[in-house]
This record gives sequence, structure tokens and C-alpha cells, in this order.
Amino acid sequence: QVQLVESGGGWVQAGGSLRLSCAASGDIFRFNAMGWFRQAPGKQRELVATITRGGSTNYADSVSGRFTISRSITKNTVYLQMNSLKPEDTGVYYCNGPVDTTALLPGDYWGQGTQVTVSS
Repeated sequence: QVQLVESGGGWVQAGGSLRLSCAASGDIFRFNAMGWFRQAPGKQRELVATITRGGSTNYADSVSGRFTISRSITKNTVYLQMNSLKPEDTGVYYCNGPVDTTALLPGDYWGQGTQVTVSS
């Protein structure tokens, strides 16, 4: 059984930065890939970024060049560094695994979510 706990959300002005963390209670790195999703008010949940067991990363076009996903095997943690934040990045961010990186679909395990609010 895997449990995922996100942290690091908050309020920031446009252009600012936040770093999200996803700490896992189980061995998440047996999964092929982990990912971050987000859900804005009134919108569907969308994929933000993924990282495979081998360290390959992929990003949504809307965040490419601004966000960086990474992981620490020793800490069993996945991170999302978010720079140059925009108001449209506002939403609840969720950690998820194992992500299907071919179909870009989430896996069975979700964190509780962390709120990110970017003001203009």
C-alpha cells in the first residue's frame, strides 16, 4: 500500500516560485512513473508533469520551461519546482502514481492535494 502526502502549496504573486513535495510511505519507485496533476476551479483535472523510474521527464505545454519535476530516491519523495508562476497556474495540485506515460492517465494512488494560489 502506498500513501502520498503533498506539501509546499500556498499563495504567491505572479512571477513568484513555489516548490511542492510529495512524500511517499511506500516504495513509489517500483512504479514506472510518478506525476503531478492539478485541478483549477470549474475545470477538469489535468496532467502537469511526469517522471519515470529512469528519470525521464515530460511536461504539459502550459508549464514547459517554467516547472521542473524531480525525485529523491533516498527520501522517497517527488518534487515539483514551479517558477514564473501565472494566475492560471492556480489550483489544487495532486501527486499521483503509477502514471501511464503512454496514455497520460493517472494511476490508483493520489495524495490529498495542496492548494496553489497565484495572484496577479
